[in-house]
Amino acid sequence: MTDQDTFNMSMRKFLKQVGVTSQRAIEDAAAGKSGGKVKIRAVISSDELGLDHVVEGEIDLS
Repeated sequence: MTDQDTFNMSMRKFLKQVGVTSQRAIEDAAAGKSGGKVKIRAVISSDELGLDHVVEGEIDLS
């Protein structure tokens, strides 16, 4: 396995964890809320990499 393969597998594992845990947290927060759209922001940061990535969007609760 190459260093690139190891990096890709590690990143996929991390992003899967982010996706699963974030979806669970959003579902819990949205439980019982009325319909409509809510703005949401996700931030991924790493001091070691100098990374500060923000994704913004909307989720429809209808």
